Amino acid sequence: MMKYDVCVVGSGAGAGPVIYELSKAGFNVVVLEKGPWFNTEHFSKDEMVATRRDLYKSDLEGEFHVVESKNDAGEWEAKTTQASGKSYWNGNCVGGSSNFMSAYFHRLKPNDFKLASTYPDTYEGSNTVDWPISYDDLEPYYAKVETEIGVSGKVVPHKALEPRSTEDFPYPPLGTNVFGEWVKEAAKEENVQTFPAPRGIISSPKGKRKACYHSNYCGSFGCSSDAKGSSRAALLDQAIETGNCKIIPHAKVFHLDCGDGEEIQRAKYYDSSGEKNIVEARLFVVACQAVETSRLLLMSKSDKFPNGLANNSGNVGKNLLFAGGGAGSGIFDLNKLDEDKRKKFDIPLTFVNQATQDFYEIDDEEFGPVTKGGTIDFLIEHSAPMPKLIRQKRDENGKLLYGSALKSKIHDSFRNKKRVRFEVFNDWIPNDDSFIKLSEEHVDKWGDPVGHIRIGYLDEMIRVGKYIAKKATRILFHTGARDLQFTISGAPPRNLMAGGCRFGTDPKTSVLDANCQAHEVNNLYVTDASFMPTGGSVPYTFTIYANSFRVADKIIERLNSEA
Repeated sequence: MMKYDVCVVGSGAGAGPVIYELSKAGFNVVVLEKGPWFNTEHFSKDEMVATRRDLYKSDLEGEFHVVESKNDAGEWEAKTTQASGKSYWNGNCVGGSSNFMSAYFHRLKPNDFKLASTYPDTYEGSNTVDWPISYDDLEPYYAKVETEIGVSGKVVPHKALEPRSTEDFPYPPLGTNVFGEWVKEAAKEENVQTFPAPRGIISSPKGKRKACYHSNYCGSFGCSSDAKGSSRAALLDQAIETGNCKIIPHAKVFHLDCGDGEEIQRAKYYDSSGEKNIVEARLFVVACQAVETSRLLLMSKSDKFPNGLANNSGNVGKNLLFAGGGAGSGIFDLNKLDEDKRKKFDIPLTFVNQATQDFYEIDDEEFGPVTKGGTIDFLIEHSAPMPKLIRQKRDENGKLLYGSALKSKIHDSFRNKKRVRFEVFNDWIPNDDSFIKLSEEHVDKWGDPVGHIRIGYLDEMIRVGKYIAKKATRILFHTGARDLQFTISGAPPRNLMAGGCRFGTDPKTSVLDANCQAHEVNNLYVTDASFMPTGGSVPYTFTIYANSFRVADKIIERLNSEA
């Protein structure tokens, strides 16, 4: 049996840079991916297939989670995702969820790396800590992601602009709807500055990847031009071309086996027929998204690690992060716009790409002491018709509509209304009631315990989110949108997961060291979002990519020194 230099579990944003860099450096890499291997041609714009079916996710009948949250009485209540239908799988295929991201690529700010010391009075009752690395440590890798993955946009000075080693993004901004200009002007009415939102989507060709052609089926959809910077399109295809990378799809890893020792000797997995297989390697990298990474380590018990691999400290699965914030919207009645304005607005471009971080730090006496805030991204309603259709099924009193009344409402909505939106991102505050453990009652189709996720949040997260959402709503009002509303809650966005294996300098309070190497297991690294002790106030993917490139350099240095 061949012994590989590195075995990587998972193939998404946390895995891709490691696979890519190590393969290019001449090391033999094997990738174990639980899902199938879809190619670009599989990502058609069939809206029913891609968003109303679970084609790219695990089947909840055989693979599910238990999710525990508080009910209206304030009591903890657990329910399987089989029963709720709310899948916590997100992109079960080669390239992972990076295939389906919206690709808003905002960097973390320097204060995100030292949240506890910067705002010591804000996070009482939380498990907030500073990172063991600084923004300066990660900055070169943000720049590398912009080039290697491909980030489009335009750097303009603004209140929260982070230090940069490069003057601008390597790809010019994507084409946008005129609504982006309306947002920019409307923000000025509130003394707020917006800026072009950077996107992990290329606006001009890169190698074999084609430029974005504005299909308007982007977020939640795979990309049929490979413009979107998925791990698969941007990194894995090139890794395979080196001849040093082998990807095994339909490989569900269920145990990282240490035998009688303290280092991993082999990864055990089920193949597509359910047969057990093993892979041996010198080093192992786990990157199968935060919940599943913790679950795998917890399942990998041995005499040396009776509570799970790298878990003698008891920290694996703790301080799970999602993302704070929520979303809001408004409606334009197109009949009330003048002909020229309506014509420009109706051009089928759904990218807005305007954001503001004027509230990334909240300095408002009415709110309280200076504290961490967040990001607002502005959008136009997705082109996919089914969600829009579903929203028309009731009248203003909540009564179901049928027949001519329903058809009339649908016709008016599609021809004469346009919904505009915003999303708010603020910190999910780590706490004792946000974690993942192994279920004691439920198993998956292979007989392995499923993940039991408790979702607890602190009220400060909601307070911050509502403050920012009100600011965003005022901006939408000035664009001319009406019927304004927003929702900020503790219900987590299931596509944004982090934490569970936080890195730090103290083995008693963290799972990984500053290089994402396990304190207790010399040949184990974790490179998905699990490493993050706090998540910042932006989507995670850009930072996952950057950190994975950083850790790849550390692994290469190690392998070269051991050669």
